[in-house]
Amino acid sequence: MLKEVLTVDEIREKLAKYCVYQDRCQWEVEQKFNEFNLIPEAKDQIMIYLIQNDFVNEERFAKNFVRSKFNQKKWGVNKISMELKKRKIPVNLIRIAMEEIDKESYMSTLNQLYNTKKYSLKHERDSLKKKGKIRRYLLQKGYESELIYELLRFD
Repeated sequence: MLKEVLTVDEIREKLAKYCVYQDRCQWEVEQKFNEFNLIPEAKDQIMIYLIQNDFVNEERFAKNFVRSKFNQKKWGVNKISMELKKRKIPVNLIRIAMEEIDKESYMSTLNQLYNTKKYSLKHERDSLKKKGKIRRYLLQKGYESELIYELLRFD
């Protein structure tokens, strides 16, 4: 099967639509470049176009990413931060984006996850084993060990 041959302008338009559909970071767009047989100069030209026309905006991406992962998936700051680093978002932008999380909501969500997991383990007789399972669950969700320790300490 022959691959469709596209001009640089057609590829630029495809990538613009890709970015309009959902907020993207530069790293994701660079991954998408692999679908097209482009020379480095063409990739640079397209990336500059996407950034200048606000199709790609790292700060907006990071803020939206933080909000959505916290609000929808209930991820903690450690997991969100790790995922942003994986996408090559600069540390200073990660710090700015993390301000999107309200501290009160964060603690409330952590407590809610803790209580839900604790309830799901109500038949677990060994309290040490139960605490271990809760701790691992909350760590896997990306919450800080100090906060988890405080919750478990008073239980």
